[in-house]
Amino acid sequence: MTITCQLGLPDPLRAQAVALYWQAFGSKLGRVMGPTAKAHRFLARVLRAHHAIVALDAQGQLLGMAGFKTPAGSFAGGEIADIRAIYGSLGAAWRLPLLWMLSDDTPSDHFLLDGICVAPRARGLGIGSALMQAIEDQARQRGYGAVQLEVIDSNLRARALYQRLGYRATKTQTLGLLRYAFGFDAAITMVKPL
Repeated sequence: MTITCQLGLPDPLRAQAVALYWQAFGSKLGRVMGPTAKAHRFLARVLRAHHAIVALDAQGQLLGMAGFKTPAGSFAGGEIADIRAIYGSLGAAWRLPLLWMLSDDTPSDHFLLDGICVAPRARGLGIGSALMQAIEDQARQRGYGAVQLEVIDSNLRARALYQRLGYRATKTQTLGLLRYAFGFDAAITMVKPL
């Protein structure tokens, strides 16, 4: 299979990207960002195409994507106005503090991975490794000395990939009572110097 990684999410693939992102992260974010229809509308509104690297097949179909965060913004961030527009003032009032507690500041010397996902039909084909290589290349081009990511404690497949690629755990942050809102117990920070 021919795989091409490119910077930027093509607009015609935006709906596929929203569905793939939610498929990958809905179990983590579903209690806070659901229901699914609203989460899809929110993501369609906030995904920043220029903060992603996508993997495409020979026909231009989306195989996977890796978002990133820099001081200029993140792939799936959004603003308070975006949350209010989709969830209303009351919905935003309880979601914002939870999302704020989950967010992490970007270290100025690290390029931050802001989520990676591979379409189920493309798993096991090296897409994740290709996307991570493209993220590392992008970090080097931008002058960063390391790539940093967070992976939840229950995502053993992703952790194994990152370890195989040379990422090392530097911190584990337990969620405490927030685990009931997000459905996982801890987030592990992993870093790879470039």
